[in-house]
Amino acid sequence: MSPAMLVLLILCVVVYMLIPYVLSRVCGLGVYRRGKNRQEKEFAFTFDDGPDPCYTPELLDLLKQYGVKATFFVLGSKAERYPELIWRMHEEGHQIGIHNYTHTCNWMLTPWEVKHQHVGRTADIIERITGERPTCYRPPWGLLNMGDLLFLRKSYRIVVWSVMGWDWKRQDDAEPLTQRLLSKIKPGAIVLLHDSGDTPGADEEAPRQMLKALQTVLQVLQHKGYQYMRTDKLLEYKAVEGYAMNQTIHPAKHIKSRVYE
Repeated sequence: MSPAMLVLLILCVVVYMLIPYVLSRVCGLGVYRRGKNRQEKEFAFTFDDGPDPCYTPELLDLLKQYGVKATFFVLGSKAERYPELIWRMHEEGHQIGIHNYTHTCNWMLTPWEVKHQHVGRTADIIERITGERPTCYRPPWGLLNMGDLLFLRKSYRIVVWSVMGWDWKRQDDAEPLTQRLLSKIKPGAIVLLHDSGDTPGADEEAPRQMLKALQTVLQVLQHKGYQYMRTDKLLEYKAVEGYAMNQTIHPAKHIKSRVYE
């Protein structure tokens, strides 16, 4: 490879991958990381990579037991295989968001592939099952390419997180995850957990430990007066650049909004 080609390749990587990473994950530009109202004890649980026929029903049972409404960022390929779980999420009042058709990093895809083969395709599947089209999207590993950052957020709220559970690796017991969540959950937090362990780098048994930790966390937080919100409800409290967001308008239509904290 010639020096000129190497320089061009490096420039493409920087523009297509690294700049969107810094803008979205480091600076919080163009994405939602937490709710605006941090005076109230409200936060959101979110669950990625499902639905899973083993763990998702147990999770839904647990959420129902404690009266929790959560957000599930699902894979379209799994939604096709387990439509009954998608329907149950919808019927029990949870929000359903998009996590691509398969768990593929957006850095390895063109903006066209992300929009049509993953996001649009998954939105169509969820809409056929529930009759409701998703409005929120979370890219696998939270990684956007430049096309996503420029164009995809015009159609979807791109939701990342403020609290990472680090729950995809099985540990000796659930106590470290329990303490991590209890110490980091604050008003306005968006918490990332996983209800499936079959994605690359994950442990298939990890969700079992997550469920055990989550039950303890719910027991503790219910005595502290916390309220559990879907992310769309948590984000309704937002004020953007000094004026209230009109909830009848898609957030992308608020042209002045650039930073969602």
